[in-house]
Amino acid sequence: MNPPVTLVGGSENPAQLLYFTSPSVTADGRELVFLRKTGDNPNLFALDLVHGGERQLTFNREGTLQSYVYFRGRPHQGFGKASVSLDPRRGIAYFLQGDEICSVNRHGEIRRLNRIPTGQMTAFTHVSTDGRRLCVPTVDERAFAEESTADSGTNLVGGKRNEVIREKPAHDIDERVRREQLSSWLRVYDTADGREILCERVPQAWITHVQFSPVNPDWILYNHEWPADCGIRRLWLWDGATHRRLRSEGDDRHREDWTCHEMWEPDGAGIIYHGKFRDGTAFIGRVSPAGGDNVEIPLPAEYHRYGHFTAGTRRNDLLVSDGYWHPAGEPENEGWGGEWITLQRIDWARRTIAWIPLCRHHSLWDCQDSHPHPIFGPDEKSVYFTSNAGGGRSICRVDLPAKLA
Repeated sequence: MNPPVTLVGGSENPAQLLYFTSPSVTADGRELVFLRKTGDNPNLFALDLVHGGERQLTFNREGTLQSYVYFRGRPHQGFGKASVSLDPRRGIAYFLQGDEICSVNRHGEIRRLNRIPTGQMTAFTHVSTDGRRLCVPTVDERAFAEESTADSGTNLVGGKRNEVIREKPAHDIDERVRREQLSSWLRVYDTADGREILCERVPQAWITHVQFSPVNPDWILYNHEWPADCGIRRLWLWDGATHRRLRSEGDDRHREDWTCHEMWEPDGAGIIYHGKFRDGTAFIGRVSPAGGDNVEIPLPAEYHRYGHFTAGTRRNDLLVSDGYWHPAGEPENEGWGGEWITLQRIDWARRTIAWIPLCRHHSLWDCQDSHPHPIFGPDEKSVYFTSNAGGGRSICRVDLPAKLA
């Protein structure tokens, strides 16, 4: 195994990757775009991976924007930590500053494209492969409104408690959205002139993750967040005309299963996701955009510690994870999240997985920002991840074994 290298961050200047549905490294492999919070103010920075040195790209002084995940942020003010998506080919990052939709290029030049409509709250965004469209999901603001800031302490992610989730509103957001017939919206903007070119209403849904197909920008993969009936209501595709459910009951699939973290394969042929069957067995799944052909591979019973799975940038049969795998016979440390960065070579036809450990990530999983969220570099020769080992949040890189790279 190759040892990981710390690139930036630490206790004095903590740093983290962008959310893992977005790349953090430009397509030429020359720059790493990352988040850093100084005091109460998060901002975007860029690290020169060739010559070293970093520069600040945004200069927010208004704190963190309230949004999905960051429920205790400032309503309609501040930098949207959950809003950043990188166009890796052009080196342009898109983000929200308050209700303004903005972009910043390699030179730190900021453009204001449009504004989020009044009465809406936001979540993770996504830019199309051709760089021409930006999708910003929103939900009616009433979904977040609180009668009390009390923490019920009952809301879980992946079956375990999480600091950020304990800070969420005490009410069940999905239940309110359905009961009060609130809506989410798939809002797509032209990145050249900022025009809103799509505003697709999705009634009785709370959407937080959106991803354009890598080969068809008319197709948007999206979710229902923290839904009841998670086994059948999490995964959806908007194909420009209809909303397509991507996981239904049948063939050992059940509405009481838990499914999460859908992501396109690099060539757009399939969508990978993971979760747990209602008996507690974890699994990795795949479905085509057409739906109805789900393949789900159960994991060994001892692979129970939570993690994410991220698709490769070139190969459909290669994933990377920050959880589940554990060395045989080694005692487990305390904690609910996994301890290792591992690769998965998957044969979907044979339903087999070869696990390849790369390194320990040592992250404490104590909040959303310290989730490792591993991603491949653009050439698939290395993996980047976040770790708060030692109390300081850092971004690390580990090289793949030569036979895989």
